[in-house]
Amino acid sequence: MNDLRAAVRGRVLLPGDAGFDAARRPWNLAVEQPVEAVVEAADADDVAALVRYARSAGTAIATQPNGHGATGRTGGAILLRTRNLDGLEIDPAGRRARVGAGVASGRLQAAAAPHGLTGLPGSSPVVSVAGVALGGGLSWFGRAHGWVADSVTAFEVVDAEGRRRRVTADTDPDLFWALRGGGGDIAVVTSLDLALHPAPHLYGGRMLWPAVHAPEVMDAYRQITAAAPDELTVWLDLLHFPGADPMVAVDVTHLGPADEARDLLRPLDRLARPLSDGRATMAVSELGGITAEPTDPGAGRSRAELLTELDDGAVKALLADPIAPLLSVQIRHLQGAFDRPSDSPHGPLVEPYALYMFGIPADPETAEAVQGRQAALADALRISGRKPLTLLNPEETVANAFAPEALTRLRRTKARHDPHNTIRSNFPVNP
Repeated sequence: MNDLRAAVRGRVLLPGDAGFDAARRPWNLAVEQPVEAVVEAADADDVAALVRYARSAGTAIATQPNGHGATGRTGGAILLRTRNLDGLEIDPAGRRARVGAGVASGRLQAAAAPHGLTGLPGSSPVVSVAGVALGGGLSWFGRAHGWVADSVTAFEVVDAEGRRRRVTADTDPDLFWALRGGGGDIAVVTSLDLALHPAPHLYGGRMLWPAVHAPEVMDAYRQITAAAPDELTVWLDLLHFPGADPMVAVDVTHLGPADEARDLLRPLDRLARPLSDGRATMAVSELGGITAEPTDPGAGRSRAELLTELDDGAVKALLADPIAPLLSVQIRHLQGAFDRPSDSPHGPLVEPYALYMFGIPADPETAEAVQGRQAALADALRISGRKPLTLLNPEETVANAFAPEALTRLRRTKARHDPHNTIRSNFPVNP
């Protein structure tokens, strides 16, 4: 592939080059990611040149801004890094943004905040907006506004023949539908247009208690989420960090005034005094501080499920034993706009809660224990069997996310737009 350097203007790294191993590294260091080369594209024209090269060479391209969601399904492919596609334009009057494929969620939030607007950020400020949207995207504000993908109005892409195109619901309804949450397996997205949402007020933060109070915290959590308006999002976290005692946390955001939020959250104030209470009026650019997720790569093993109910039996299963060797077991309240119609591959999320379990596979024995604890919890709960694409782990496939009819449509769209399988996502639509 030495001729690859002549085909593109961005940096090219090949096996044996200094920095190659670091450049191909995924965000999850527990995932091995074999690639034939790494290309850091200079711009969208450079992406087009790379696709034309790959097509003529019979090679696939796997696109990742920074490696989130990597599954290791990159053997024989060129890894395309899009972090240099970092253009960001905000149209305050039109409540729109044009976001390059390399733009992180936190940067969009920082640009939108001065205008009283927000995108649909998740818990981490370092994931790319484009990557989240291509996977559907669960946001703090999804109960008010649905999937992140539901807010996308247009995609700028390079198709499998190396042509730059603008894709909307009018220009190509099938491709537009597939890109809004189908995983990005059909074209390389170089930027997207999305609607911004009003956020004149935001209240949020984390409350933390010793784990001995988990039953009462869970009761309050169920009481709050049973009557929560769409503007209120509440997550519950069972936590056990190395060297610390087990804890339970409640994370909250409210798109409204502080006094209104405090009234909605009153059941929490009747609990035992917390170890800490970080709730306050905040800017939409500060959301990443609520859960304080790592902003550097690390090894992890996750499993997600969608809960069909959070009844007494589910609570008993969740609280019966310590979560160790897991670090966290998180329950996210869904409903609201999530369970309303969505023209996306996943469609509406009809399950009321999402469960996300995470541990660190420090060694093979610990990895097996983490996986076993996750399986035991999942087996003890009522789950639907489906899960959001962005919460899949590397061993899972698109069949775990999409209904058969949606997967058939995705594969049909893939066959029409990329019959030679030049574009490869973290979760390919074909086996």
